[in-house]
Amino acid sequence: MAKKKEAYLSLSAMLRAREPRLLNAEKAGRMLEAASFEEAAKLLTDCGYPDLSQADAGQIEQTLTQRRVQLLDELQNLCPEGAIVDFFRMKYDTHNAKVLLKAEVMGTDASALYSRAGRIAPEKLREAWQEEKLGELPKRLGEAMQEAGSLLARTANPQLSDFVLDRAMFAEMLDAAKTADCPFLTGYARLLIDSCNLKSLVRTARMRKDADFLQEVLLPGGGVDADRLISAGEGDGFVPLFAHSPLEKAAALGAEALEGGSLTAFERACDNGVNAYLRSAKLVSYGPEAVVAYIAAVEGEITAVRMILTGRLSGVEPETIRERLRDLYA
Repeated sequence: MAKKKEAYLSLSAMLRAREPRLLNAEKAGRMLEAASFEEAAKLLTDCGYPDLSQADAGQIEQTLTQRRVQLLDELQNLCPEGAIVDFFRMKYDTHNAKVLLKAEVMGTDASALYSRAGRIAPEKLREAWQEEKLGELPKRLGEAMQEAGSLLARTANPQLSDFVLDRAMFAEMLDAAKTADCPFLTGYARLLIDSCNLKSLVRTARMRKDADFLQEVLLPGGGVDADRLISAGEGDGFVPLFAHSPLEKAAALGAEALEGGSLTAFERACDNGVNAYLRSAKLVSYGPEAVVAYIAAVEGEITAVRMILTGRLSGVEPETIRERLRDLYA
């Protein structure tokens, strides 16, 4: 049985108190306008990060990885409903499964690529696969690995095996939201699916792929039925399907992208639509919404920090970085 909203009182208060330290647009702008990488990195200490002014790309990535793992581990112990934190861990299990299957086919050691933010330790995942003990894994993940591994061995097409694992991941996410009995989390999962499907629709059309290929890549479970997207056909027929939703602007930019407009602007709008939905959690005083929004906010922060610091370290023009940044929660 899902935990009552009142059980989130103290945790919500703790996370709300942390929100002011999150990276926001103003702080990100100062990092981009800083005279050097070193100055940009020092500004990040205001958000609770260590001084990364002397860090290289590897050290930056290690710090960001540790931040994610520490947050998820902490909230796994504090959150009244573990399914909420599991929801966010699932994509790292899926990432590890993809790495494992591809490394096996290529005969390489991919240990450095595994994430420790998932529900399952990479070593246990590898052992379950190699010893054919997939029944010890979460049911959907184990079944998807079996299907994806067989498909990869048969076709040598990693894209097809990735589709299988992604489909299972989003189905698991919807299951977790149902277990948590959290409509906000369910809405987030459905919106993530819609965003992925909208991106797939536009990319597929730009690549001149047919409806059969689109049928393979679209995910079930979103707010906009996959069959309706396929039926919309070529052109901008899909735009009305997203009217009055967080992805309304993104859909319009997707139609423009099909006519030669910016694919980067379209994909950024997709992510910004999802972020706008998350920010609606600020209107809720306490409850599971605060946990969902905070974890997603930190994920978005990590992505932005990586983009800014590695970009500045590599000498990328600040304006180029700015054009690629997504809206932040804070």
